[in-house]
Amino acid sequence: MCAVFGIIGEYNENHAKSALSLLVHRGPDYCGIVQKKNLFFAHQRLSIVDGHHRSHQPRKHNNILLSFNGEIYNFKELKRELDFDFQTHSDSEVIIAAYLKWGVDFVQHLRGMFAIALMDDDTLYLFRDRLGKKPLFYMQGESFVFASEIKALKPFLSTCKLNNDALLSYLSFLAPTPPHTFYEGIQKLSAGEYLTCKEGRVTCKHYFDLLDVTPNIITNKHEALRVLGEELEHSIHLRLDCDVPMASLLSGGIDSATLNYFAKQNNTHLQTYTLGYKEFAKYDERKNAKASAEFLGLDNIQVEIDEDDFIRASDKVLDTLDEPLNDPAAVPLYLLFERIQKDGYKVVLSGEGADELFLGYRQYFEYLDIENAAGLAHKNWLKKYFRANFSMNREWEWYKRIFDDSLLFRTSGEKFTDLQKNQLLRRNVKDNESLKYLQSYRERFEASAHSDESIWYSYIDLNIFQAEHFLTKLDRVSMAHSIESRTPFLDHKLASLIFGIDPKLRYEDGITKSLLKQIMTDKLPDKILTRKKKGFSNPYMEYLISSKKIDLIQEVNVQTGMFHKKKLDEYINTASRGSFKQHVWGLYVLSYWIKKNLL
Repeated sequence: MCAVFGIIGEYNENHAKSALSLLVHRGPDYCGIVQKKNLFFAHQRLSIVDGHHRSHQPRKHNNILLSFNGEIYNFKELKRELDFDFQTHSDSEVIIAAYLKWGVDFVQHLRGMFAIALMDDDTLYLFRDRLGKKPLFYMQGESFVFASEIKALKPFLSTCKLNNDALLSYLSFLAPTPPHTFYEGIQKLSAGEYLTCKEGRVTCKHYFDLLDVTPNIITNKHEALRVLGEELEHSIHLRLDCDVPMASLLSGGIDSATLNYFAKQNNTHLQTYTLGYKEFAKYDERKNAKASAEFLGLDNIQVEIDEDDFIRASDKVLDTLDEPLNDPAAVPLYLLFERIQKDGYKVVLSGEGADELFLGYRQYFEYLDIENAAGLAHKNWLKKYFRANFSMNREWEWYKRIFDDSLLFRTSGEKFTDLQKNQLLRRNVKDNESLKYLQSYRERFEASAHSDESIWYSYIDLNIFQAEHFLTKLDRVSMAHSIESRTPFLDHKLASLIFGIDPKLRYEDGITKSLLKQIMTDKLPDKILTRKKKGFSNPYMEYLISSKKIDLIQEVNVQTGMFHKKKLDEYINTASRGSFKQHVWGLYVLSYWIKKNLL
């Protein structure tokens, strides 16, 4: 894991090096720079594979320069089929060899996570991996600048201006949707996208789309279970290969237990880590995690945090994220990685993606049920009734959409609806206005051979809820401690297999993660398979209220006038009673960013 950074065009050397230094946490082992007139091309290295200096980056071959962040898990396999004079044991050199053979289509041959900057003579290519595990940001002004994190691009902004599209999409979907960031002038690549910059002209194209998978290739459940089980095991096996100590996150659920089970089958006994909360047992998974670790025969380190720990870390975490991201789990996860780093680990396995691929959220099944109401022959009265009787209740919004013939499912992370935003913000927000941020994805779905709405659920969640929300959080808080996170469920071949099976096999029995549970039936005990999902819940609202940090929301609103005070107070009061908590956390995170960057 590393950081990429570069400038195409005029630059000040001291300014460029100062910006690059802001990324040292992503790669503290070595800093490499290639510079000449109108080119500053750099890399911060975190040594995971082949730590020898011969594998330092940027790599140079004739007129080609490479700066690469990530891991290519099939690089040894590719090495055997590429005719190239390899000088290292690293995966970075394989990327150059693959590019020489296949051109920009080399990316189709890679299996892994990556943000790649490749300069071929006067043409720059930037690639973000298929499922969006590694970030890549860019800006175009007098020069073109790119970086692994926004913090390295901010020094090149003449002024800091709020991007309204980022604000509105953040309120709806927990994170700004691509290509938006909160900083006007800074953009990001989306998952499975690559950028070309030549002679000042920038173009972006998608090189991968899960919807290109032919649907219903596999319709037999037994065959589906067999191929999915084999691919999942292989995906985990690939991610166990590294030259440094590796650990694993462990909750009490099936996802992390599955990863650790197959790791152990591969003769890899991982040190596991679990979070707990002092005086808040209802959020605590330590007891369940301990039981899972005992069954698996693994050591489990339990890290307990309290309000002081949470508050101490919260500002650091929000600064680490660079821009608003509505995920209160970022703070405890940051503290967990802090401990893992102290114990000397540089790589961690994590279970992201299982819910989206195997339908692990109960609300997926609720949405599928409500979709059936769209077929009602006489729904005009219902349409008028729901329009005339507004409610903050999420089910009201769902039925309104169905009777309006509007898109029902808009990611599992949807928080503020358009009508809620219209009530809260001192600006007009039209109903369904937020659909523009999902439009390109929905158009791709409707143009594809897929028609089952559950595929849409997985597709949009992988692209937005995972790539821009969960994976953004995981990347920033792990890399803040120079730790590489690997997510075996989010393997593009495994995901493609799932998109190619009969969608009904995932939900016809009404059980969340049914296929994964069946794969693991003879491998894990029932108490793990049937344990109720907790997620990464934590007492963030209790801490926010007790510490009085929640007052920041109203303080900033007095200065900005962004929100209607009465409605804002209503949300805050409701959150103190346990409702709309994540809505209010999102407003707190936003207020923190505004105070630091705009006031």
